[in-house]
Amino acid sequence: MTKPFLLSPFSILVISFLLLLNPAAARTEHDSTAGSLVKKSQRTTLVETEYGQVSEVNISAGKNGPYHLEFITLDPNSLFLPVLLHADMVFYVHTGSGTLSWADDNETKTVNLRRGDIYRLQPGSVFYVQGNVDPEREKLRIHALFSNADDASFEASIGAYSSIVDLVFGFHTKTLQSAFKVPEEVIEAMRNTTRPPVIVHLASKKRMTFRELEARFLKTILGRNGGDFFDFDNKKKKKKKTKVYNIFEAEPDFNNCYGWSATVDSQDLRFLKGSNVGVFMVNLTKGSMMGPHWNPSATEIAVVLQGQGMLRMVCSSRAKQSECKNVSFRVKEGDVFAVSRFHPMAQMSFNNDSLIFMGFSTTTKKNYPQFIAGKRSVLQVMDKRILALSFNVTNTTLDQIVSQQKDSLILDCTSCAEEEESIMEEEIRREKKEEEEKARKKEEEEARKREEEEEARKREEEEEEEASRQEEERRQREKEQEQKQEEEEARKREKEEEEARKREEEEARKREEEEEEEARRQEEERRQREKEQEQKREEEEYRKREEEEEAKKRGEEEQEEARQKEEEEEARRQQVEKQQERKREEEEREKNIGEEEGKELEEEEASKRAEKRRREEAKAREQEEARRQGKEGKRIGREEEEKAEWGEPETTLKGGAFWI
Repeated sequence: MTKPFLLSPFSILVISFLLLLNPAAARTEHDSTAGSLVKKSQRTTLVETEYGQVSEVNISAGKNGPYHLEFITLDPNSLFLPVLLHADMVFYVHTGSGTLSWADDNETKTVNLRRGDIYRLQPGSVFYVQGNVDPEREKLRIHALFSNADDASFEASIGAYSSIVDLVFGFHTKTLQSAFKVPEEVIEAMRNTTRPPVIVHLASKKRMTFRELEARFLKTILGRNGGDFFDFDNKKKKKKKTKVYNIFEAEPDFNNCYGWSATVDSQDLRFLKGSNVGVFMVNLTKGSMMGPHWNPSATEIAVVLQGQGMLRMVCSSRAKQSECKNVSFRVKEGDVFAVSRFHPMAQMSFNNDSLIFMGFSTTTKKNYPQFIAGKRSVLQVMDKRILALSFNVTNTTLDQIVSQQKDSLILDCTSCAEEEESIMEEEIRREKKEEEEKARKKEEEEARKREEEEEARKREEEEEEEASRQEEERRQREKEQEQKQEEEEARKREKEEEEARKREEEEARKREEEEEEEARRQEEERRQREKEQEQKREEEEYRKREEEEEAKKRGEEEQEEARQKEEEEEARRQQVEKQQERKREEEEREKNIGEEEGKELEEEEASKRAEKRRREEAKAREQEEARRQGKEGKRIGREEEEKAEWGEPETTLKGGAFWI
């Protein structure tokens, strides 16, 4: 759960998928693409002493994850010993109070912890936690998410943290003696002591001798002031106090008579900058519901803090049924559930109990949950006609569905959780009945198969006996037939040998005839090829003579055309010179004629020039036509001369050559 609904452009794209969701019956699987649930009883215990406990949950949401959560419980006046943090750690203080200390920039920083506090430690920090020294106080309970900074997933190969003592004593004695500048017996004395568990009781001053020695080693790791939590006599020690964010002291992001919700991100807590983890809390009163919604860019990992309720998660309509199923969970205090982004969900409280849960959201950018119903529903902003077509209802019906709910986000939902649980239980009974029916059918099928196998075995034995008898009869018949066949084959071999001898003689005679025929055919083909080659040579010579004569004629024609073009060009040049001369004479005459006579003369001269140009153009056309006819006549004459000189070539061959 993150900030309250704000319409983003992305919601318009996602709503088209939401409208196609298949409202399948409730399921009870504890793991699906839509989300997953880990009961409190399913937590794995990592450490358990009389002073506290550490348990873990690894949970995935479809393909996202796994996400690693640890639940640290410390009795009053107990101590979670120093560890080196391997991952990004964001935590929430569920109950009790205490102190968190960690090494940072060669100094130890400290924050006082109490219920509702939220804080983050970065990888590489060395930290420890101390419960309140007052034995009457409530136990300190911390819910922490450990993740990579990039995608909030967890690298299980190295774990969430390492004990500082284990890291120190991983080195040899000589190395530690030189590093800490202490006698060898001190190192050996510490090596030979029993290693304490991660959670211990905070001892009194008289019992701190060994711890004081150990603190000298830890100072090198924790910094200049490191290890001060062991040194109760150091009156001058200084720790830098740091403030934390308390979710109960902040104003809720949303609040009405049905409950409230609050979120914490990097804008609220500066220590969350650089992390892709946010924190949220939801408080639902009795008979209420966090309206159906989905997260467009965040996966939610939530822990139930108080009460109980129902959780419904829905798959995408495009998801394969074998990979993702709609699920309903009954959740109670201590349970952990995770929901992937784009998977709609709704949390409901029972009529007789409230439901309070907090969790972590994983996203690298701003996440605005998209609600399906209420005043802030994404359906409110879409075209009602399109929605009516999507739901296959009338516009009036659609308007009633969309506009009826006046509240938003957290809604009144009396008996919704009970109804959801009833549907889930009915589905469990139905699935159990189906499984029993499948088991019964499987048993019947197996019994039927056993009977069929027994009958098949009997039939096989009978068939084997019959086959043995038939085989004996067959061998006897074969023996008799073999004798007859041997006699018949002897006669056949004699006959076949005689026929083979005759066939060989006939084949030898035929081969001789075929060889002679083949020799005659090859000789005929050789003579025919020689004849065709001679004919081709004569045709090629005739073609070459024609090409040479044609090239000669084309050369003469080109020379004649070039000469005519030169004559025409010379005539046009002379004509242009005459026209220019006449023009100069006319211009000279125009200068000597008066204005009125000049106009008349100009008109008359223009008329004469136009008439003269027409006559010249007509004369030029006549000359061009005459030249063309002359060229055509010459071409026809040449063709006649060629015909007369060469005559028509005959098409018949005499002696394999053309005759002209």
